[in-house]
Amino acid sequence: MASSTAPAFERRLGLFQATTVNMTQMCGIGPFVTIPVMIATMQGPQAMFGWVVGAIIAIADGLVWAELGAAMPGAGGSYLYLREAFQYRTGRLMPFLFVWSAVLFIPLIMSTGVIGLVQYAGYLWPVLVSGGGLSWWGHLAAVGVVVLVILALYRRIGDIGRMTSVFFVVMLISVLGVIFAAFTHFNAHQAFTFPADGTSKFFTGLGAGLVIAIYDYLGYNTSAYLGAEVKDPGRVIPRSIVYAIVGIMGLYFLLQVGVLGVVPWEQAKDSSSVASLVLEKAWGKGAAQIFTVGIIITAFASVFAGLLGGSRVPYNAARDKVFLSWFGRLHPRLHFPTAGLFAMGIITAVGSLFTLTDVISMLTAVFVLIQSVAQVVAVTVLRKRQPNLRRPYKMWLYPLPSIVALVGWIYIYKSAGLKPILLSLVWLVAGGIAFLIWARAERTWPFGPKEIREAFVEHAEEAPA
Repeated sequence: MASSTAPAFERRLGLFQATTVNMTQMCGIGPFVTIPVMIATMQGPQAMFGWVVGAIIAIADGLVWAELGAAMPGAGGSYLYLREAFQYRTGRLMPFLFVWSAVLFIPLIMSTGVIGLVQYAGYLWPVLVSGGGLSWWGHLAAVGVVVLVILALYRRIGDIGRMTSVFFVVMLISVLGVIFAAFTHFNAHQAFTFPADGTSKFFTGLGAGLVIAIYDYLGYNTSAYLGAEVKDPGRVIPRSIVYAIVGIMGLYFLLQVGVLGVVPWEQAKDSSSVASLVLEKAWGKGAAQIFTVGIIITAFASVFAGLLGGSRVPYNAARDKVFLSWFGRLHPRLHFPTAGLFAMGIITAVGSLFTLTDVISMLTAVFVLIQSVAQVVAVTVLRKRQPNLRRPYKMWLYPLPSIVALVGWIYIYKSAGLKPILLSLVWLVAGGIAFLIWARAERTWPFGPKEIREAFVEHAEEAPA
C-alpha cells in the first residue's frame, strides 16, 4: 500500500532531549535583553519577584499542555487540541484560527530571538547597532542568521536531537557563567535594598512585567508541538514541560539577582547588553567578549528550537485539509515538513526588520487570545466530550491550574496595551473572514455538515476505568 512507504515522523526524542529542546527554546536571548526592561517596568530590585509570578502562570498553563500533549501526542500541538475540543459546535473554525495565528506569532517569537542575537553581537561589532536598534548591517546579519537556522534544521530529527543537546550545554555555560561572574562580585546590600515604595511599584508594574516574563518563559510547550517525534509521549511530554519551567525559573531568578548585585538597578535598566556589562565589571573586557559569543550561540539555539517545533504546526492542519495542501508534505528522505520550515523562516526574517518591543507587543496579544485562553477551555471540553480519551497524565488538582492559567492569561492580555489588543482583534476578524471563504469553498460548516472525528479516542473497552 502507498501509505506503508509514505514518509512518517520518527519517535526519537527521549526525556532528556525533549526537556533540553524546551529549555533551549525558553532561555534564548530573552532574559539577556528583557532583564533591563523588567527592572525599568517595576522600578527597582523587586523585579526579581516578577519571574516567580510569571513562573506560577507558566506552570499552571504547562499542566494544561501536559494533559493535552500526553493524550494527543501528534505534530502540531494546539492545532490538534483545538480541533478535537471545538469540532462539535464550530466545526473547523478554532483549529483554522489557531493555524492562521500560529503562522504569524510563532515566527514573531523567533524574530525577537534574532533581533536580540544581533543586538548582543553589536557588543562585539558595533557596526551592527545604531541608535538603540539595528543598523542596515544589523538587519542584513539578522536575515543571514535565519538562513543559517533553516540550513541547520534541514536534517533528520535524530540528528537535530543531538544538536539540541550541544546547544543546551552552551546555553547552560552562558547563563551559569553570567550568574557565577555576578556572584563572585556580588553586593547583597545593593541587590536587596528595595525602594520605600517598592511594594506599590511592584503591583503597579506587575501587569506589564508579566507580559515580559511570560514572553521569556515561552517555549515550555515545544515538546508538545513535537509530539509525533517523542518517545513514550504520555510520560515524556508532561515531565519535559514541568522540568523545563522549574529549571528555567531558577536560572532566571538567579540571573536577575546576580545582575542587581553587580550593576545598580538605576544603571541596569538602561543597558542594552546587561549580561556583557556584568561580565565586564566582574572579569574584564576579554571574558565579557568570550561569554557574549556564548550568549549569541544561545540565542541561535533558541531560534533553532522554536522553528523546529513551529514548523510542525501547519503540517497536521494541511493533512486535515484545513490549510494549504503543500504544508502537509514531508521531505521524502529526511522526514520533516519542508513548507512549514521555509514559510516560517521567511516570516521570521521579515519580523527581524522591526524593533524588539514592537514585535513582543504584537505577538503577545495574538497568541493569548487565539491559543492560550481557548486551550484552557479545551481541557474541560474534552473531559466532558471525550471521557474515553486515554489520558496517561491528568492535571494535578484539576480544575485549579486551569483557573489560575485562565485568570493569568486574561490579566496579561489586558496588560498588553490598547494597540496590541486592537491588532489582535483585527487579526482575529481577518481570520474569521478567511475561514468563511475557505469553508464555502470546501462546503464545510457553516456552509455544510460538521465533520466529527475523534481521532485520538480508543475503543471504549480499551479506555482506562
